[in-house]
Amino acid sequence: MEGLNLTPFGLGLIVFSAAFGISKIAQAAMEAMARQPEISSKIQTAMIVVAALIEGATLFAIVVAWLG
Repeated sequence: MEGLNLTPFGLGLIVFSAAFGISKIAQAAMEAMARQPEISSKIQTAMIVVAALIEGATLFAIVVAWLG
């Protein structure tokens, strides 16, 4: 009898967490842009960089979970 395979649960948790993190970044960036519209381009650039880093970490986590 084989053990319970939790890989699909782990992959779903990884994807959900990444989506939640990126949505929180977008929310904070929109609030910051509303407060200081003159620096919205800098805020947007920082938001995109952080979202890309989260996506990279998510991809790495998915590969590790899938192979492990």
